[in-house]
Amino acid sequence: MQNRLAFPIVVLSIVMAGIFGVQWYSSQNRTHYLTIATGAKGGQYYAFAQALAKVVSRHQPHIQIQVLETEGSQQNEKLLTEKKVQLALLQSDTPISPSIEVVGFLFPEMFHLIVTEKSEIKNVSDLKGKRIALMPKGSGSYRLFWRLSEHYGLKDSDFEAISLPPEQAYKALSEGKVDALFRVIAVGTSGVSQLLQNNSTKLIPIDQAAALQLSLPVLEESQIPKGTYNGAIPIPPEDLPVVAVRSVLATSKSVDEKLIYKITKTLYEARNELVEYNTQAAMIRQPDPSMKIGWSFHRGAKSYYDRDRPNFLVEYTDIIGLLFSIGVFLASGIWQLRTSLKNKEKNRCDFYSLEIVQLIEQIETSDDLEQLALIRRQLFTVFGKVVSDFDKDRISFESLQSFRFPWEVALNTLRHREKMLINERNSAERYKSSIQGR
Repeated sequence: MQNRLAFPIVVLSIVMAGIFGVQWYSSQNRTHYLTIATGAKGGQYYAFAQALAKVVSRHQPHIQIQVLETEGSQQNEKLLTEKKVQLALLQSDTPISPSIEVVGFLFPEMFHLIVTEKSEIKNVSDLKGKRIALMPKGSGSYRLFWRLSEHYGLKDSDFEAISLPPEQAYKALSEGKVDALFRVIAVGTSGVSQLLQNNSTKLIPIDQAAALQLSLPVLEESQIPKGTYNGAIPIPPEDLPVVAVRSVLATSKSVDEKLIYKITKTLYEARNELVEYNTQAAMIRQPDPSMKIGWSFHRGAKSYYDRDRPNFLVEYTDIIGLLFSIGVFLASGIWQLRTSLKNKEKNRCDFYSLEIVQLIEQIETSDDLEQLALIRRQLFTVFGKVVSDFDKDRISFESLQSFRFPWEVALNTLRHREKMLINERNSAERYKSSIQGR
């Protein structure tokens, strides 16, 4: 009887093992298709998402990301909440549902208020009675403009607001059909850069960041460095105080932890490849623990950020928590001072990195060796400033290390461009000599 039962049990065990083996193999080799909500084609969000999709596909072949064009952050948040997409790019001020969590904080986006010279607009309050080009409704830029105008005591009846796609808005301002244009965007973008080359337009400062933070804490005090959009003139002529928000790569709590871990890993460990497709990726850094932005991290992203955390921290959580609380209580004054100094160091180094990013874009579009030589001098001028600030303890060693990445990318890009132009010139000269020899 036992022998009769043993054989079916063995066969059943083998079959079950085979089924589980097939399921495990299928799960390990299954291709996961994700969709990321971005913004309008031609915009920074769309371009960055395309770069991310390419690099993730290269490093994680079983993860394929489809880029979806949208109206902006507000629509992206809705799509993510309704689980119609698995990833989204949002501005950090976007109201979110509890189901949305962070994968990573990306590049800063500055408030750009560009006006015509003849409009005589010198500050935000002067927009009263003017025509203003805004980005499409539903975009983060559109929503933030109304928060800004409200802070300065302006009502929607005080001016004429015209919502337009970016390229149409740029054209309207350059043709004088509007007096001002407002957009929240990372510095150095080509559309804004081309618009500002016209002597009839200029940037306006927004210098009440601290007051704006009282109603919208996610805002950051920032600057558009002197010469960002043209180093020769320069544009702007001085460091321009502005307000900024942070772009965020977000996901849903329901998305698989392993997928988000792999995407987070690629975001940081393949950053140099991302920069090849999108220079703004040079500004991506791992989250600062002191960042107070009111968002929680997805468990997959958190697993990546905590990958090197020693195990004893988990074992002695209660004791460490008590000691930490006592330490914070005794040293709160020193901590606040230290945090303030570190933020200043980080901001200063960020400005230098932004200059490098702008120079990288100039290198990529240059077809003249003399211009490349000028850019080389500008690169080393920036490097000299960084070294000088480091010697004077104006930036920390950690900030200096983070500056090294965009600096090395810039040098490698410059050498490659110079070599290419020299080869082209030599080929042209040999061809000319061969023609003359005939």
